[in-house]
Amino acid sequence: MSQIAPKTIATWYVDPEAEERMADGHAPIWRHLVDLIVERDLKEKCVLDFGCNQGGLLRHLYAIRPFRKALGIDIAEQSIAKAEAFKGNLPVQHAVGGSLEGWVEEFDLAISHEVIYLIENIDAHAADIWRALKPGGVYYAVTGCHTDNPLWPKWRELVAKRTNTVVQDRSISDYGRAFAKAGFDVSGRKLEYDGFIPFVEDGWTPDFADALDYYTQTKVVFRLVKRRGGVAA
Repeated sequence: MSQIAPKTIATWYVDPEAEERMADGHAPIWRHLVDLIVERDLKEKCVLDFGCNQGGLLRHLYAIRPFRKALGIDIAEQSIAKAEAFKGNLPVQHAVGGSLEGWVEEFDLAISHEVIYLIENIDAHAADIWRALKPGGVYYAVTGCHTDNPLWPKWRELVAKRTNTVVQDRSISDYGRAFAKAGFDVSGRKLEYDGFIPFVEDGWTPDFADALDYYTQTKVVFRLVKRRGGVAA
């Protein structure tokens, strides 16, 4: 495996403590996502978490469906440092960076959770993931941050204010076209989280009804399969 040239930030959130709260809030969503993954047996598989933050998703995945090895990559240096500190004896490597240059046909499964809406060049990202996956490999990309989200005009302002990132405006169809262009077979579904959603007044959802709709109707999961024998567009 090659090293990845970093293009970094210190933390995702302007308030670093917000990242800890975010991880706690995402934990039940991660477990739900793991249950949606079609590939059940990962014991001999190599997994990628793109935009892994503090590594929580990979730790949850390993606890539910152990994998052979994994890479978590993120542009936030302090988040990666925490991911390394938290991983214990898990077969996980972490790296700071925003691309997978040099990682060719390495991964059987790739995941990203609420990352793709922040990627400036989505076509380059799609091609990057396509190259990094083995033939027949699958990428699950999850986001509720898209222009089809009725809360998006408010959210894009909050993302710009609260994080050290640059917001991108894309629709669900925009993502589908980008991944299809890269050579993926594209499908998707609503996340349809079926657990209880906490009542939290943090500014993201004006009303509790908005939070309920977001996790059941707005948040989407793309399943992107690298065609065997195909070539990147």
